[in-house]
Amino acid sequence: MLNSINPYTLKEVYSVAEFSSEQVNNAIDRADSCFTTWRKRSFAERSTLLLAAAKELKQNKSEYAADITLEMGKPISQSIAEVEKCAWACEFYAENAEQQLANKPIQTDARESYVSYEPLGAVLAVMPWNYPFWQVFRFAAPALMAGNVGLLKHASNVMKSAANIEKVFQRAGFPEGCFTNLPISSGKVEDIIKNKKIKAVTLTGSKPAGSAVASVAGSKIKKSVLELGGSNALVVFPDCNVEETLKTCVQARFQNTGQSCIAGKRLLLHTSIAKEFMEKFLSAVHNLKSGDPMDSDTYIGPMARVDLAEELEQQLQESVEQGAKILLGGNRKNAHFEPTVVGNVTPGMTIFKEETFGPLIGITVFETAEEAVNLVNQSDFGLGVSLFTKNIEMAKELIPQFEDGAVFVNELVKSDPRLPFGGTKISGYGRELSADGIQEFVNKKTVYIH
Repeated sequence: MLNSINPYTLKEVYSVAEFSSEQVNNAIDRADSCFTTWRKRSFAERSTLLLAAAKELKQNKSEYAADITLEMGKPISQSIAEVEKCAWACEFYAENAEQQLANKPIQTDARESYVSYEPLGAVLAVMPWNYPFWQVFRFAAPALMAGNVGLLKHASNVMKSAANIEKVFQRAGFPEGCFTNLPISSGKVEDIIKNKKIKAVTLTGSKPAGSAVASVAGSKIKKSVLELGGSNALVVFPDCNVEETLKTCVQARFQNTGQSCIAGKRLLLHTSIAKEFMEKFLSAVHNLKSGDPMDSDTYIGPMARVDLAEELEQQLQESVEQGAKILLGGNRKNAHFEPTVVGNVTPGMTIFKEETFGPLIGITVFETAEEAVNLVNQSDFGLGVSLFTKNIEMAKELIPQFEDGAVFVNELVKSDPRLPFGGTKISGYGRELSADGIQEFVNKKTVYIH
């Protein structure tokens, strides 16, 4: 059985029977059968269905959001916003996929030559609990519009959300087998990837999970896309707009109770502004409302599981022993972890080197732009970095020096259907969203007509 525990009450929300191997194989067979006809549907037909999915998401966003909050503790207002963002992704691809996958003419000595973009088949998505709807829809919307079919292996604590996502596509009128939820544990993933009818796999999750999935996919020469962890830096220069930067940095670190791969986990402050900014930052974090995630004015809920809060507590304790200083928070009770700010953080410390997946941020000071770049790049992660400055020309000069997959200036790193999303180093490979994302799971076929 797959169990979900409400992290706020610590009471069981539900338990779900796991699919047997026979049920899994039957689901894969249905998906493969569906693909033979789905791939032939016109973009107009697929678009109509995806717009219906967007409508379903909007009409029943409160219902879907409530289940997200019960399962993993996301504050309800943020859960509603997540569902709304999924509707946006559906609308974006419904409106743009045909153009993104149009034949690309290339001038050669042929009578006609071009690249066509054709679907691969059944794609397995292995998804995490932290954004249980968004992570799935940013895969599913482009994959289905491209003519692929999808199978979902979701995190075991968000199986209701997984079933709800399948329900969205069913209610929208997608054919049986076009999108299938597989209630299974991680132990069955390897055999699914090895199944010949599975043509590719995408994973959002941890480095160990990504390494395991990529290894199996690689052994079968199958395409994989990995969106893994991050340790994004928020780099604050002395000429920034302090009030706007404060607001953005607090949101970047503490939305979704800090449980985001693209959260700003390292706050790098220029020495000339460090004292003033730190005082205001501590005040802003102190004023964040913690409590019942079902309350609309709660900003900080519990972490998704008790063991995750315990892991964050261990990282904090190690860093304090290494010389870091707790400036705010630092206490844990069950899955609730106080919003925590830590000073005197240096590159050798645990909370600088490792990903901290919760409401904790470490502060490091720098003196020059070159030093800031070096501090950012010392991380083994490479998902994104935010720069805060009024000197846009300086920012543009610095951008090529960062090794990350994204640089945002005067804004937090965020995913947007119009822009490619993905990282470098141990943050993964491949891209989601935009034209780059929809083209990850297609056969880019060269056509040459003499």
